[in-house]
Amino acid sequence: MTSETLWYANRATGAVCLILFTVVVLLGIAVRLRTRLPGLPRFGTIRLHRTLSLSATAFLALHITTAIVDSYVNITFVDVLVPFVSDYQPLWLGLGTVAFDLMLAVVLTSLLRHRMGHRAWRATHWLAYASWPFALIHGAGIGTDTGTDWMTWLTIVCAATVLAAAGTRIRTREGAHP
Repeated sequence: MTSETLWYANRATGAVCLILFTVVVLLGIAVRLRTRLPGLPRFGTIRLHRTLSLSATAFLALHITTAIVDSYVNITFVDVLVPFVSDYQPLWLGLGTVAFDLMLAVVLTSLLRHRMGHRAWRATHWLAYASWPFALIHGAGIGTDTGTDWMTWLTIVCAATVLAAAGTRIRTREGAHP
């Protein structure tokens, strides 16, 4: 595989990750608000959230793999796990690493959910809310498509929808506890 192919694959998987993880966050908020999506029973929303979470994680694995395999820049496995140690754009790559580490905790505890208490799982699951903005900023800072119209609009739409959903979630929660 050529470096150019890997570069395109890295760009594409990064953009797909942004979209998928945005939808996952939105579905997570919908599940918490007990929202039913049109045409789906409530458990369908939960199932869709879980399925898209796994799909997003698979695309993230591809995104990371293409970054490591691409010889244009030297990104190591350590750079993927330890934030801010990379020689290549340590701030922007480090923010992606923080997002990955937080998401890794969410994924691992979700896989082990049946073995841990609901409270512990839920507390760890909140890390997904922290992971998403780190990933968004990572992409805006390191992405080679930053500044292009399509990526600017994609980032704005993703950020606006998550902020609107989070605002709804906060307002709903405040309304439930007078």
